[in-house]
Amino acid sequence: MSAHGGKKAILAALGANAGIAVAKFTGFLITGSSSMLAESVHSVADTSNQGLLLLGQKRSEREADQLHPFGYGRNRYFYSFVVALVLFTLGSMFAIYEGIHKIQHPEDLSSPIIAVAILLIAIALEAFSFHTAVKESRPLKGDGGWWSFIRNSRSPELPVVLLEDTGALVGLVLALGGVGLTMVTGSPVWDGIGTLCIGVLLGIIAVILIIEMQSLLIGEGATADEDARIRAALVDGEQIDSVIHIKTQYLGPDEMLVAAKVAVASGHDIGTVAAAIDGAEARVRKAVPAARVIYLEPDLLRPVTQ
Repeated sequence: MSAHGGKKAILAALGANAGIAVAKFTGFLITGSSSMLAESVHSVADTSNQGLLLLGQKRSEREADQLHPFGYGRNRYFYSFVVALVLFTLGSMFAIYEGIHKIQHPEDLSSPIIAVAILLIAIALEAFSFHTAVKESRPLKGDGGWWSFIRNSRSPELPVVLLEDTGALVGLVLALGGVGLTMVTGSPVWDGIGTLCIGVLLGIIAVILIIEMQSLLIGEGATADEDARIRAALVDGEQIDSVIHIKTQYLGPDEMLVAAKVAVASGHDIGTVAAAIDGAEARVRKAVPAARVIYLEPDLLRPVTQ
């Protein structure tokens, strides 16, 4: 479900951002607004980012081989990390530079009403993209909050699109404010201030994404809820008495590695133990479908020596 939902949200964002980028560039060429230029570069960066996310999903589908025996699922994390870097360098740094430049060397806007019209259209298109991302994220979010979803999700695309769309909507409002204040006051410095604010906003979002994607790329384990369900599924109270220790790690958004040592009751023959291990694996996969790669080591629970 995460891959399907992520792809639908990405395609919605890709279409919206491509159309918005063309409209914004047209508005910049007509008005000369630095806020419009910053937002144009932002939309180009976002459009490129959606392409990178789709490329990451495609590359993650490659079959496991001798060099990568656990497959290529982490490609989705890698390309999401690249997206955060692109957003920071291309979107944030350019907007900050352009904003400072326009504050130091303000230029009058021509036909600002056109910029306002284009920004309002862009807000409508971006709202559609944001609505799609929210709709596709709800089944994965569950009862938790949105910030918790962004921090704890093991599927990178939806948090990336959500934060990008949030930044885009707020950035459009800032651009609209910069152009509007320039029209009201007659001072083009406000356009530069709006541009600078857009750059700072994009920088904050990019840093959040970099931190989250770097953590996923290194390798995150099961969530607290998943860990509890795995532990409960491993123990049947008959052949398997307890979990001695367990380690988990996501190999990709939809595939988790589970390695555990379990305590088996003494006195059973090898056939009974093997059947108990097979049963435990089946229970874990039912409890947590993402737990596809499972290695269980049976052992006897020994008393702790003082």
